[in-house]
This record gives sequence, C-alpha cells and structure tokens, in this order.
Amino acid sequence: MDFLSTTFYFIIAIFILVTVHEFGHFMFAKLFGMRVDKFYIGFDFYNLRLWKKQIGETEYGIGVFPLGGYVKIAGMVDESLDTDFKGKPAEPWEFRAKPVWQQLIVLAGGVFMNMVLAALIFIGMAGVLGESRTSTMNPAYVEEGSVYDAMGMQTGDRFVAVNGQPVSWWEEVLSPETFASSKLAYSVQRDGERLTISAPEDILTRINESKALGIRPLMPPVIGQVLEGQPADEAGIRQGALITSINQTAVEDWSDVVELISANPGTPVTVSWNYLGPLPEGQAPVNVDRIREFGEEFRAEITPSEMGRIGIALKQTLVIDHRKLNPAEAVTHGLEQTWNMTATTVMGFGKILSGQEDFRKSMGGPIKIARIANQSAEQGLSSFLYFLALLSISLAFINILPIPALDGGQFVMNAVEGIMGREIPFEIKMRIQQVGMALLLTLFLFFIINDILHP
Repeated sequence: MDFLSTTFYFIIAIFILVTVHEFGHFMFAKLFGMRVDKFYIGFDFYNLRLWKKQIGETEYGIGVFPLGGYVKIAGMVDESLDTDFKGKPAEPWEFRAKPVWQQLIVLAGGVFMNMVLAALIFIGMAGVLGESRTSTMNPAYVEEGSVYDAMGMQTGDRFVAVNGQPVSWWEEVLSPETFASSKLAYSVQRDGERLTISAPEDILTRINESKALGIRPLMPPVIGQVLEGQPADEAGIRQGALITSINQTAVEDWSDVVELISANPGTPVTVSWNYLGPLPEGQAPVNVDRIREFGEEFRAEITPSEMGRIGIALKQTLVIDHRKLNPAEAVTHGLEQTWNMTATTVMGFGKILSGQEDFRKSMGGPIKIARIANQSAEQGLSSFLYFLALLSISLAFINILPIPALDGGQFVMNAVEGIMGREIPFEIKMRIQQVGMALLLTLFLFFIINDILHP
C-alpha cells in the first residue's frame, strides 16, 4: 500500500509540474504564431503512449515514461532530435524563422510558468489559511542525538537571535533561507545567560541524514482533558495538571509522557504532577512556570491500558499568533514567500557547489522525490501543496541552468545566435543537444542509484 501511495503522489506531482512547465512553452509558441506539433506529458519513447489525440495541428498525448514531458515546436532542435527540416528554408511558422527575442521568451516560458505556479500556491494558501507565527517565547525541545543536540543546544533554550539578527518567531529561526546562509549561529537564552551556538557548515546534509530536524517548540505536558473512568481519572489527575515525572524520570515535553507511558502497557508506573487549579477560560495563555513553581505536588501509581494509554489529552499551550489576510496581504505574502524560497534554492545550490554540503546527500532523484511527495500528502493537502511549490521552484531553477538539452542551455545557444546575427551550424547544435541528452541520462541514472544508496 505504501508503494502504491508513493507512486500515486509522485505521478500526481510530476503530472502537475510538467503540465504547467510545458504549457509555458506551448502558450508563448502559440502567441508568436509558431506551429506546435506535439504536447506530451511523459515521454513517448518508441511510440509508447497511454493516450493521444490530434486537435488541429497539435498532437496531445500522455507518454508511458512519467519522468518529464515535451512540447515539439516546428523548426526547433529539441529533445526529439528531429532533423526533418535540415537543409530546408525556414517556414514562417517555424521557431527558427522568428526573431531571437521571441525564441528566448518561448524557451523561458516553462521556467516562468513554474514560478507562477509556486506563487499562486503560496498566495492561495495565505488567503485560505492566513498567517500563523509561533513566538520564540516558547522554549525549544531538542531531540536526543539530533544535529541541534550535537551542537550543544538543550531543551528549554529560548532563541533570541539568528546570525546576530533578533528573532521573535520560530518561523524566522527555521526558515529555509536561514539554513542556506553560508554561516549559521544561534543566540539562545539559558538559565538567565545568553549563549552563542554555531551550526556546522553542512547542517543541511546532517538533517537529511537523520531525516528529521530534531528541534521544535516545547509542548509542556499540561493536561487538557481527562477521560472519565480511565486510569488517570481514577488516580485523581485533573484537567490543568502538569506532569513532572514518570518513574522518577523528569519529563518536560508531551512526547516524553507519551513515550514513557506507551512503553509500559499493563505495567504500573509512578506519575508525579503539579496542580494549581482549573485551566483559564477560552484561549487565555497557560502559565506553565507558575504551575511548576506554585502548584501542589501529587504522586500516584497508574497502570496504563494494554494499548499503553491512561486517558489524558494535551492542552495546547504554545503562544501562537494567527491572523487572516485580506487579498492584497495574501498576494504580498505569497510573492515574498516565492522570492525567499527562490533565493534559498539558489543559496543552497551554492553551498553544494562550494563543498559545504555533501552533493550526494543533499540532492534527490525520483525515488527521494516520490518518498517526500507521499510523506507530505500524508500530512495533509496544505503540506502537499507546499511541497509542490518548492519542487516547482527547484524545477524552474534546474531548467534555467546553462546545460545542453535543458531550457537554459538552449536559451544560451539562441542568445549567442542573436549576438552573432546568424544560426549556429545545424550539425553543431544537434551534437550539443545529443551530448546534453546523454549527460542528463547519466545524471538521472546517478540520482536513482544515489537515492537507493542514500535513502
């Protein structure tokens, strides 16, 4: 089932991104009066296709190989390696007959539409979900063995600044552009002292290796609900209680409580808690420090069920600022996020090229993309759309690189023709395209092997 869902969401993601990208080429080609012979999602190598339909001068289809797509424009040397027009005079509807500026716009059309898709996703999410920010007054929970644990951060630390810039929100601390910076240093407050903790240069590689960030806002184990007749209720735990230890092991985060209780199904455990009184009404904040300092201490032996539960639920105590955005604010927020993610992508790629991050562990191929697509979809629609936007930006950036057979390589070649005032000989362009295709195939195979070796 996991394989089927992973494959399904991978195909959905690739189908959307490739359709949008190729539509960018198609749209501008049509706008400038070029003839488009084919519009394919997926490659139809050896004429293997799932569907095709001729509409006007264009054949639309879905190829069997779902790892890309293409738009075949008359008179253009592209992925199809078509040589039918070699030695013939250019026809008015052909790509090669159009002004260079139109050719360049057509070549950049796919990248443009991928950026538009990312912006529309971010704008739409901002308009529907609004903006939520988590205050850095909420201290950190640091997972044992994580990158942040190795850096020297401790549960209970409060972020004050990142690279010398004061921060008020967790979203600033964990923003992608922060990780992409060449150097990363955190200022934290611990027991009344301000400390500076430097991150390793290859922090992204280490996070990828552990498959988890390893840090998040602390969720103090304040009880928001006690189920009647369950072990916690029978032991006298009440709503508003703060669990402080289980079997003499101090607990600071809700995950500690869940882990220790679920690890002892049917076995008595000693639970200690502080109680100061009923929880405040509505959305009023809960003063955890006050409960810990002035609350009355209780202790009881509780036997979890065979499912490893005692009948309690967490009270959300995080200080979160949430506000709805009007259409203008949503557009501004979405465009800012698109710009920040684009800059982050460029900076992250720069760190890989400079050797700060491990290329093999930082880059992902189709297997890794499929896995992340499935994981994001399991977390909900907004998570999947966010992943789709990031992948669209990455696809745009990769395609604009000046590599033969990519949009960027063809863009440079056509720009050179414009500067020279004449076409590059057909044989040379074809050879460049063939070398580019071979290079891309080699990279594709490398990424597949790399995904298997570094899952």
